[in-house]
Amino acid sequence: MKVQPLDERVLVEPLEQEEKVGSIIIPDTAKEKPSMGKVIAVGTDEELKKLVKVGDKVIFGKFAGEEIKIEGKKHLVISRSDILAKVE
Repeated sequence: MKVQPLDERVLVEPLEQEEKVGSIIIPDTAKEKPSMGKVIAVGTDEELKKLVKVGDKVIFGKFAGEEIKIEGKKHLVISRSDILAKVE
């Protein structure tokens, strides 16, 4: 299934980061929601297309976006205003 965000929205696949404290691995239930992800698709806004491109890694707010599942994987549709930074 192909999803194309509209306007100033971006489709992001959250990147899970294993959290470890010493030799203890933090279980999924105790982890915070990921705040970094890989851009899968960019909306139709021309200004947004200049800022982020497919494949970029971005940092977004902890409670940003709408969670959707595409082919069994979690994705987020987030607004331009929820993107805090681009990771290079």
